[in-house]
Amino acid sequence: ISKYSEKDVSRLLANPEIIRNRLKINATITNARAFLQVQKEFGSFDRYIWQFVNGEPIQNSWRKMTDIPSSTPQSDAMSRDLLKRGFKFVGPTICYAFMQAVGMVNDHVVSCFRYKELKNKRKT
Repeated sequence: ISKYSEKDVSRLLANPEIIRNRLKINATITNARAFLQVQKEFGSFDRYIWQFVNGEPIQNSWRKMTDIPSSTPQSDAMSRDLLKRGFKFVGPTICYAFMQAVGMVNDHVVSCFRYKELKNKRKT
């Protein structure tokens, strides 16, 4: 994707099976290129991204779904740094959703069976 050209963008814009938004397609290409730069600088994207949580998952203890924030100081910092590195569409809320999805933060409410399973889990 990092090597996509304008010809590739035109092909994607003609594909009815994807979201055909030029800004998002261009952002995907830009982000792929920025990803490679981060990988080169840090040795891996993993090493870079986990620095925002000091290398270990954050274990929250939310009681209700409404307690869970849409962003945190860590996702704010990640967003600022990614934007500084040229990434697109990486606001604090997107970054926090990413952190939840990849296990950088445990936001299961304490009554959820997954909360207990993940509470003492370390980064692997």
